Amino acid sequence: MPVSVRLDKETEELLEKAARLFKTTKSDMVKKSIKQYCTPIVKEKKRNMSDVIKDLIKGHPGSGRGDLAIRSEEILRERFRRKH
Repeated sequence: MPVSVRLDKETEELLEKAARLFKTTKSDMVKKSIKQYCTPIVKEKKRNMSDVIKDLIKGHPGSGRGDLAIRSEEILRERFRRKH
């Protein structure tokens, strides 16, 4: 599918140099660059929220207490009292 892109002079020169170094066409360099840049972005957006949360909290051990959700208000009040 044809796509037209306008490049500034500096970017076009960079593309031409890279294509020459890799002995390929500018078109192939653009395709490879887009795939390399966009693939991780698309994969990250496809992940579901629970996977993102797991990655964020991995390495952070839990409290070991199973009653935090049930007794959260009581536990917070207790902590505030101890602090003051």
